Amino acid sequence: MNRTDRLYALVEELRAVTPAPRSARWLAQRFEVSARTVERDIGALQQAGVPIYAEPGRTGGYVLDKTHTLPPVNVTPGEAVAIAVALEGLRGTPFEEAARAALRKVVAVMPARDAVAAGELAGRVRLLGAPGADRVPAPVARALSDRRVLRFGYVDRHGAATAREIEPLGYVGGGHWYLVGWCRLRDSVRCFRLDRIVDPVATEELVSPRGIDLADLDIPLDVRTPVLV
Repeated sequence: MNRTDRLYALVEELRAVTPAPRSARWLAQRFEVSARTVERDIGALQQAGVPIYAEPGRTGGYVLDKTHTLPPVNVTPGEAVAIAVALEGLRGTPFEEAARAALRKVVAVMPARDAVAAGELAGRVRLLGAPGADRVPAPVARALSDRRVLRFGYVDRHGAATAREIEPLGYVGGGHWYLVGWCRLRDSVRCFRLDRIVDPVATEELVSPRGIDLADLDIPLDVRTPVLV
């Protein structure tokens, strides 16, 4: 059994017995490898976003959190590559890392043969044109979900620099991405272009959610929200 097949089989073995644990020794005997190899494989799956955790103790072992994983999905190699190509459009946005993690989870539960075929197909695809050059700083990308006050320097379109402290509210995306927040300096809602934010720091101060009045954002009224279903 090659490693790709074994990774898939490990996930399915843990899925079949959850919530009961399987020890590294038991899995090593099952797949005819060393316990060290099993531990490396489990580590690779965890890094890929598969929710596997270890239960300590004499009867402990590895457990798959079934409520946070997908059963085998009927995604074809072509569909998986199409998703990967579409995700290239998220480079430089606040959602790039989350999208990559989601794709890794989908690939991790595909049948091994299809996952290999998807990798081979992706290797035959070339995208022309440079991706977005602006990288979103991690404190900014996490600001909204963490609901923490964000401090940063900001350079406006005229080159004027100010120090800001905001309560993050959301994102507005288009030709550029903007962080929407309640600005304590201006005492109102403001939009901050991500590539003009300097040295952001997420503070320990938690904030309560605020409502957003689109009329305060000075953006076109035909804005859309993401569709999840």
